[in-house]
Amino acid sequence: MNNVREVEVVVVGAGQAGLSSAYHLRRTGSVPDRDFVVLDHSPAPGGAWQFRWPSLTYGKVHGMHALPGMELTDADPLRPSSEVIGAYFDRYERTFDLRVRRPVDVDAVREGSGGRLLVETSHGTWATRALINATGTWDRPFWPRYPGQETFRGRQLHTARYPGPEAFAGLRVVVVGGGASGTQHLLEIAPYAAATTWVTRRPPVWREEPFDENAGREAVALVEERVRRGLPPRSVVSVTGLPLNDAIRRGLADGVLDRQPMFDRIEPEGVVWDDGRRVAADVILWATGFRPVIDHLAPLRLREPGGGIRVEGTRAVADPRIHLVGYGPSASTIGANRAGRAAVRDIRRLLAEEPAAA
Repeated sequence: MNNVREVEVVVVGAGQAGLSSAYHLRRTGSVPDRDFVVLDHSPAPGGAWQFRWPSLTYGKVHGMHALPGMELTDADPLRPSSEVIGAYFDRYERTFDLRVRRPVDVDAVREGSGGRLLVETSHGTWATRALINATGTWDRPFWPRYPGQETFRGRQLHTARYPGPEAFAGLRVVVVGGGASGTQHLLEIAPYAAATTWVTRRPPVWREEPFDENAGREAVALVEERVRRGLPPRSVVSVTGLPLNDAIRRGLADGVLDRQPMFDRIEPEGVVWDDGRRVAADVILWATGFRPVIDHLAPLRLREPGGGIRVEGTRAVADPRIHLVGYGPSASTIGANRAGRAAVRDIRRLLAEEPAAA
């Protein structure tokens, strides 16, 4: 193994979860590049936010919570969220001297010697006593598969590559997915498109009551229970429902949010239901969510038979050296902040109990 560098902690990912973790490492006395290193495969600060579509302005962002130690103030609500949050993350990294290394791709995490993990990357290998995995979901968009999908003559794209509503001018668009992205896309696209059709596997659940702290705790508890059992995490919104705000009410009233059941197959000119109904389409937009980016952890065999990684708090049950931050119940921005602090607290305890090998 050439070019192996030793640190106490490697943080993989520099989105909300990774930066929160790095901040708490710094705050508890760790020095970047000596005691810990933050590796990020994105080209610039901003985590997944830097890839969001231009029409997602900061004023449309729901639940963006400030990073620990620095508030996000005086942000222009009309400015793209990618720019606002990218600049904020950049300022944060510099203010706390986190020295994020990018772009660095983490290829695999393996068992090393002396109780260390080997983190193999595009820029060499790090031997570490603990790892905070904060890789999020953006790089693993979920594409459902339906019969005839490959025969469609129009364009298929995922939320991850959504270009903004103007790109759909004059086109017939089928939007698939019942989450926040699907409804946002529909409301944006409808004024430009020739026609829109909204399909989901399950009827949408609208939440009229305010999403207070108690509701938040209940939702997080439901997601947490899944990861505790080793099942793949579901999004928090899947158990909270969608907020019934003024924009949604207008979309329901004018028929834009007229939900249809999921089609059964795709044909060259559109989508088809088994009852014979057809909808012609030029574009199918898959707003079908994302899955956790954890394939680089595969050599450690952490996955349970249910398909997920069993997690208690942020700690992988199968290996206490591994902490997953921004995974499952900590996938929200405020959850990532809390999880970063919790992971560092547990890692400090682990490192104190297990002295580094000579």
